Amino acid sequence: MKTDPITIVLADDHRVVREGLKALLEAEPDFQVIAEAADGLLAAELTERLRPTVLVLDLLLPGLNGLDVLRRVTKRSPKTRVVVLSMHATEAHVVASLKYGAASYVTKDASAAELTGAIRKAVAGQRYLSAPFSSVAVEAYLRQVAGTEPDSYERLTSREREVLHLAAEGRSSTQIADRLNISPRTAETHRANALKKLNIHGQTDLVLYAVERGLLPSKTPQTLEEKESEAPRPSQ
Repeated sequence: MKTDPITIVLADDHRVVREGLKALLEAEPDFQVIAEAADGLLAAELTERLRPTVLVLDLLLPGLNGLDVLRRVTKRSPKTRVVVLSMHATEAHVVASLKYGAASYVTKDASAAELTGAIRKAVAGQRYLSAPFSSVAVEAYLRQVAGTEPDSYERLTSREREVLHLAAEGRSSTQIADRLNISPRTAETHRANALKKLNIHGQTDLVLYAVERGLLPSKTPQTLEEKESEAPRPSQ
């Protein structure tokens, strides 16, 4: 009897990585990649709309970081199992991913067989962690973390986190509004509320906070204006 395929959405900001993953996964007869996303907001939107069996998710994404995608997806598409595929090989990243609903955590130096196995375990309702992570140690740390008070970032609303991430990338209120389908005034209000809750003053402090928090890569992203100023000019 033919079974339904395991449908998959891929979220990674590198096209070559997505293409390689798609080829690898679709070599499995029961795997079907139904969509790809290069940023976190699109990953969340596609997952909520398509309701795939599995979301394969990188943690460091533009638009919205992977942990916030996890928070949103597990609430709005609870039947989708999330497999984190990340370059980060630290216990803190594993614990945070599991805390926000990941079923499995695979590092990017894993083999193809390890990734496909992690996806199958996730679909079966089981947890998979790449070596050297220990399920026992991670469970103990999760119990410890569960008893701690949430920090200021945890108290932001989902929309405030989305606006904060885009603002940290150098987007204007108008650009944020266009991306999130809200008004510029609403975007500015969410930005102001988020900065007030985090006690952040100014764009420089926001970018530094975002890098420290892992919302942005350590290399400070260019603003759109900087990119435009560096772009080649047409000859006169």
